Amino acid sequence: MMFVYRRIRDLREDHDLTQKKVAEHLHMQTTVYQRYERGEREIPFWLAIKLADLYGVTLDYLAERNE
Repeated sequence: MMFVYRRIRDLREDHDLTQKKVAEHLHMQTTVYQRYERGEREIPFWLAIKLADLYGVTLDYLAERNE
């Protein structure tokens, strides 16, 4: 099953962060974070909250619910 998380890559790039830097911030291995970005793993709720806080956006924005 593939999950679509376009916004987490866009936000990371907009903030000039590498996947490694975001993974370090989230206290996880880079390969795990890469799987989230590619949609190979579903993002758990706690992680979505951390990402929203990191980028200063809402969970709705991350989930593309407010277009």
